[in-house]
Amino acid sequence: MSDKPSVLFVCVHNAGRSQMAAAFLTTLSEGRIEVRSAGSQPADAINPAAVEAMAELGIDMSAETPKVLTDEAVKDSDVVITMGCGDECPYFPGKRYEDWVLEDPAGKGVASVRPIRDEIKGRIETLIGELLPA
Repeated sequence: MSDKPSVLFVCVHNAGRSQMAAAFLTTLSEGRIEVRSAGSQPADAINPAAVEAMAELGIDMSAETPKVLTDEAVKDSDVVITMGCGDECPYFPGKRYEDWVLEDPAGKGVASVRPIRDEIKGRIETLIGELLPA
């Protein structure tokens, strides 16, 4: 286990919300938090509207790929943040779990993804404040 806190973002397809959250946390924590993302039923590719929305803020997610959720990813994380994966997310005692209710960006254009992106960014900024000492 690393000395730095670790966060796992989980959604069904690991193509939009969880990828944006992971990209924001990686960027805004400047490497001080270990970041993972995964999906219970990963899609074939990242949502192009999510990639475009993040690129507008200077964050490149174009090389990311959806990853399958594993028990190991959950075990190796201090905080598990779910985004609409329901009962498919494994539970391990001693972990901090949060469920972020966010609109699914699947099938939406970039104009509809921007508000989701901005809500995720605000939640990430709060999370960083909770996990890292000032």
